[in-house]
Amino acid sequence: MISVLTGCASEPDGPSAVGPGAPVIVPGAPGGPGRTAKPGERLPSRDWSAVAADVRFAEGMIPHHRQALEMAGLVESRTAAQGVRVLARQIALTQKPEITVMGDWLGALGRAVPDHGSHAPAAYGMASLQDMNTLRAARGAAFDRLFLHLMIRHHEGAIRMAGEELSGGKDQRMRLMAKDVYSGQGIEVTRMREILTAL
Repeated sequence: MISVLTGCASEPDGPSAVGPGAPVIVPGAPGGPGRTAKPGERLPSRDWSAVAADVRFAEGMIPHHRQALEMAGLVESRTAAQGVRVLARQIALTQKPEITVMGDWLGALGRAVPDHGSHAPAAYGMASLQDMNTLRAARGAAFDRLFLHLMIRHHEGAIRMAGEELSGGKDQRMRLMAKDVYSGQGIEVTRMREILTAL
């Protein structure tokens, strides 16, 4: 079990100063807003070291996102419902780049990126093989209802994963990713429930 993963060996042990380049976002408390670091501000290096929670988050969220993309990819040929179509496009727009960021981050740590046969734990709302086969066979309103039910559960699982990262993670990039997942997918859950009620 990984307890702590250190950064690059060339990084200094002490605090590092924020330079004139791209802005640096300093994560806040779990669930709270971040802030932009001030030029010249000293940032403790220990706050940016990856720990096991960061690795678990990335390694679990990549296959979780892949399943969401698979589900969203079924929408175009199975329903004419505009709200469901817009939602599926939004999922693809946000989650594809997030997979790339998390994969690159894992690679920089020397960790293998989960392959396409990997699965996130079922406790995080993953659809079963039977769920996916039923969804593939559905059309029209039946598809819409099943898609929304499965995706709400899926998003709620992602929100739980993000909450765990915000509670135990230390890496700046993974914490920012978790904040995006927590807020963005929370908004999408609300929207999906509204669509479902209107069906």
